[in-house]
Amino acid sequence: MTSPPTPHRPARPEVAPPPAEYVWYAAYGSNMHAYRLGYYLKGGRPPHGTRTYPGCRDATPPSRTLPVVLAGQLYFALESRQWTGGLGLYDPLDPGETPGRAYLVTVPQFSDLVAQEMAAWPGCDLDLTEVIETGTASLGPGRYETLVCPGWLDGFPVLTFTAPWRRADVAWNAPSPAYLRHLGSGLVEAHGWRREQVGDYLSGCSGAAGVWSAEAIAALLPEAGFAG
Repeated sequence: MTSPPTPHRPARPEVAPPPAEYVWYAAYGSNMHAYRLGYYLKGGRPPHGTRTYPGCRDATPPSRTLPVVLAGQLYFALESRQWTGGLGLYDPLDPGETPGRAYLVTVPQFSDLVAQEMAAWPGCDLDLTEVIETGTASLGPGRYETLVCPGWLDGFPVLTFTAPWRRADVAWNAPSPAYLRHLGSGLVEAHGWRREQVGDYLSGCSGAAGVWSAEAIAALLPEAGFAG
């Protein structure tokens, strides 16, 4: 039996390295699935999806991928346009840990991924200086318009995006079964977790807690995980 991969934890360097051509995009939601990220890169509509993605200017697959653990907490709020129910968001200032999956992509690819998450048309490179130097930067007031840099891995900055508010400042909303199944199977794919681990983790996240039990979430997942 293969052992689960050891997750990596980004850290802030004492001296910030010079700007890099590549960055780690840290996904903590549905893009933990490599096949789903492929639709953001190449374009198209995922199975059972409601959106057709234009794709990135450069559709080259990520050169590396790693399981990561980010400082902060995942929670569910608002209403997902894709899945219905609560949307997965990340509060980097809360105590706790959020498992995710990091993909090594170019700066233009990351810029195009962010644009598509904001339902905008890709094609403009972001200036990542502020987020890399300070740890956060705002692109606007929207649900995925706050950039976060939790640290660095192997000489490259780790970047993700979330909402501008704190977890405690928004009404939580329970996620749908389809969304939980997708998040859970992404954790299986990225981290090699068992169904019981997935259930324990997701059932403790704000929005799901008290609505979804660990057993109910685990039952959403096939015994052997999910291949996409």
